[in-house]
Amino acid sequence: MQSVHIVSAYDEELKYLSKRIAAMGGHAERMVEQAVAALVNADPGLAQKVIRDDAVLDEGQREIDDKAIIIIARRQPMATDLREIVGAIRISADLERVGDLGKNVAKRVVAVTDGRQPTSLFRGLEALANLALTQLKEVLDVYASRSVEKIGFVRDRDDQIDAMYTSLFRELLTYMMEDPRNITPCTHLLFCAKNIERIGDHATNIAETIYYIVTGDQMPADRPKGDKTDKIGLSPPPSAK
Repeated sequence: MQSVHIVSAYDEELKYLSKRIAAMGGHAERMVEQAVAALVNADPGLAQKVIRDDAVLDEGQREIDDKAIIIIARRQPMATDLREIVGAIRISADLERVGDLGKNVAKRVVAVTDGRQPTSLFRGLEALANLALTQLKEVLDVYASRSVEKIGFVRDRDDQIDAMYTSLFRELLTYMMEDPRNITPCTHLLFCAKNIERIGDHATNIAETIYYIVTGDQMPADRPKGDKTDKIGLSPPPSAK
């Protein structure tokens, strides 16, 4: 009876980690959604809410770290269970960073609002955020189901995010070169776009962790790294010559 009780308690501890990851994931998604909404709608009140909400993810990561250390010390897990616990630590760190990226976008809302830019740029940011959030949601669904056979979409989606970010980068540079007054607000938007693009990278990191948890192997190292903005020339567009 005692051994059954121990196994049951151990299972509950592992389930606790999974539930906390799910809660952190939902909170991170909402933060990014609200940060982009605040940026697009010039809503500093919503931006401040996002900044305050970051504390929830910080606390969630601390709770998972503390719980994981206690479980490892008490249960001395092996194989799959150990990967599950270490994976929870890694995923919570990625989700906490996603929250930081959302907070960074929210912090630039006032600066961007002071120099309002063309609507097309905000549509581009919204599209980029939607793609990154879709990837994050799908990855968290895979974590819940452990259906690693569905994980192939992640790298393709990451390529799409990088390509969209590169296109937005080009557009913002064009506005900056056409009119020096656009430089400050467009620089803030560039930082926002980069923060959103990085969310896709963290979603990919989470996918790789899930693959390791389930299989015990690393995903094949054929993941393309980064965007293509380092290949973009800075010669002025025809309208600026």
